[in-house]
Amino acid sequence: MGCGVTKSNQFHKHSGKAIKAAVLIQRWYRQYVARTEMRRRYTWNIFQSIEYSGEQAQIKLYNFLGYLMDNFTPSSNERNLISHIFRENEVCRDAEWERYFCYENIEVPEIYSGPHLTFPLTVEQAVGLVEAFRNKKQLHSRYVLQLLLETWKLLRMLPNINRISTCQSKEITVCGDLHGQLEDLLLIFYKNGMPSLEKPYVFNGDFVDRGRDSIEILLILFSFMLVYPTEVYLNRGNHEDHIINLRYGFTKEVLTKYKMHGKRILKLLQKIFSWLPLATVIDQKVLVLHGGISDITDLSILARVDRHSYVSALRPPKKRQQSSASLSIDSDLDDDSSNNKRLQRRASLVFPKPLGSRNSFHNCSLQDFSDRIKAKAEDELVSRQRKASVYNLGLNSLENEGTQSTSTDSVSSDSIKDEWKQILDLLWSDPMSQDGCFPNELRGGGCYWGPDVTEDFLSRHNLQLIIRSHECKQEGYEFCHNRKVLTLFSASNYYDVGSNRGAYVKLGPDLVPYLIQYQASSMIRELTVRQSVGRTERSALKVLREQLFSHKSDLICAFKQFDSNNTGLVSLNDWASAVESVTHLSLPWRMLRGQLVTCKTSDSMIDYHEWFNELAIKGPNTDHIDQSLIETLYRHRSTLETIFRIVDTDNSGFITIEDFRQTWKLLSVYLKMEITDEAISDLSVTIDSNQDGSIDIDEFMEAFRLTDKKSRLERGRSMFMGTATDLTKLEE
Repeated sequence: MGCGVTKSNQFHKHSGKAIKAAVLIQRWYRQYVARTEMRRRYTWNIFQSIEYSGEQAQIKLYNFLGYLMDNFTPSSNERNLISHIFRENEVCRDAEWERYFCYENIEVPEIYSGPHLTFPLTVEQAVGLVEAFRNKKQLHSRYVLQLLLETWKLLRMLPNINRISTCQSKEITVCGDLHGQLEDLLLIFYKNGMPSLEKPYVFNGDFVDRGRDSIEILLILFSFMLVYPTEVYLNRGNHEDHIINLRYGFTKEVLTKYKMHGKRILKLLQKIFSWLPLATVIDQKVLVLHGGISDITDLSILARVDRHSYVSALRPPKKRQQSSASLSIDSDLDDDSSNNKRLQRRASLVFPKPLGSRNSFHNCSLQDFSDRIKAKAEDELVSRQRKASVYNLGLNSLENEGTQSTSTDSVSSDSIKDEWKQILDLLWSDPMSQDGCFPNELRGGGCYWGPDVTEDFLSRHNLQLIIRSHECKQEGYEFCHNRKVLTLFSASNYYDVGSNRGAYVKLGPDLVPYLIQYQASSMIRELTVRQSVGRTERSALKVLREQLFSHKSDLICAFKQFDSNNTGLVSLNDWASAVESVTHLSLPWRMLRGQLVTCKTSDSMIDYHEWFNELAIKGPNTDHIDQSLIETLYRHRSTLETIFRIVDTDNSGFITIEDFRQTWKLLSVYLKMEITDEAISDLSVTIDSNQDGSIDIDEFMEAFRLTDKKSRLERGRSMFMGTATDLTKLEE
């Protein structure tokens, strides 16, 4: 008995130690999971905030250019630089489009080894196209134009809202944003099967931009739609818009891959995008659309709009005075030059108040306009603080200025404004957790809508579920509004390898969503969760540091408010407060300090001058260039490149020195800042190294990139759990 008691005591003693160890392990693991989730969340916030600010900047820029178009004299040089992006030629006859995009005069050389197409397309040809693109082959421009023409003819016969049923098949597959990532589409086809009579698909917009294979994705989807017109359905997304394409890469991709006929391909795609259906309804119960809804969304209005008149959803359509017989699709004449009584385009965020009628600008130049802007500096400061979105500004401009012009020169009726609002909301809106509906200021277009709006909309239209895309989600999908709204995103690794999964959903006759997740990159399968999060975190922090450097002047001013003695030092709390006051990113700056700042004193003060010295500029020697100009370049790099692409009317990739000057002049007016001719000249001389009088756009933009002197973001220690060993493994 005594021996047994001793064993029992020993057992309890050891079991007590085991329980304590288990509790410690459990506590450590919970802390580890919490830290990992925290890193995921702020990394996501960095990426998403910067992405949305880019979209907002593009909308602001487009509205600004539109404002100049409406207020500059038709003969001004500045207006000529940008007028071509506003030539939509919507009243051209179909026969004229077919003649202009005729492919028969394009010969296919014998050495061409890519796929050959004959029409009508067969299933074998569509599958062969997929395999050719998988093997990095390119479709000849003759076949591209022919395929696009056939697609355009089919799209013109489709309604605004497709209505399909699961009765004919067991399941319908719905895919979200692909954004030019062919690897994701190929993986979907591998896992789910290619489109067929038994395997219908709905692709929910944003096929292009950001990724490298946007044109290949379009050609695959168009080919399957031609083969299976009642099994493959495409909805329009907000990136199926030639204005958005200028900023996010699709325009450049097409012109790079199809140097000879790229301009014609883009023009036809511009028309095709305008003909894409707006939404799809499954079994009268599930609505599939790209962005979302608002408190005014009405399917009956959307069903009868002339969708093809909205070549860009960023502005309402305008009528032309010319007849269809007198307009030429490839005319270089400005189709607005004979209009002297036009309704002003909706005001941009830069100019929320009209600066006068068109007649008052009859002899305006860019310098005149710039002087007028500076004369109203106080009003502009007030207008900046209003943070009004493009959405509301467009409507207010149309409503307040409609009395200044005649209705024969512009579409200003209430019905047209309602249609435009409906389409803008459908393509650009996002759901939110709280009730209500208000303008989406982050993106600059569309609105945020709440659960109450969803309930009302579903009730009015007798629906039970909304499937939308438009937002990247870490798991590839997300339910909200009591599981009555499903966000679906099919581009995995969107921000970086390991940043998110992709997903698609299958709906059977019971309409219960069955979701499939995936990650297309093989690299991510070799990484642990810790390594994957660390990789994405470093990528986000690199982008963040570039953003911080581009706001150097504003940050130094903010730091000096806390540094009254001008010591060059601020506390951690003051540093975090100053950075947030400038960036407005709502990030955990105190925790990020370990990754962003290395120059601190023994008493934990931060040397903010030394902090900026950790960043270097990779490229030409810029010591002799006005540093405010350099900072402007970094801060508005994408906007500047977009203007370059607009100014490069022949899509050659080169612009003249004079066009380079005019581009900076446009940017200076847009930003309401003074950029001297001398500063622009110094910059142009630096870039034009061979003195040939022209500037390579790509080389110019590549020359001015930021790099961290210590490469901390690539090699440094993770702020929570990462080690040097872990990061070294990731680099191998």
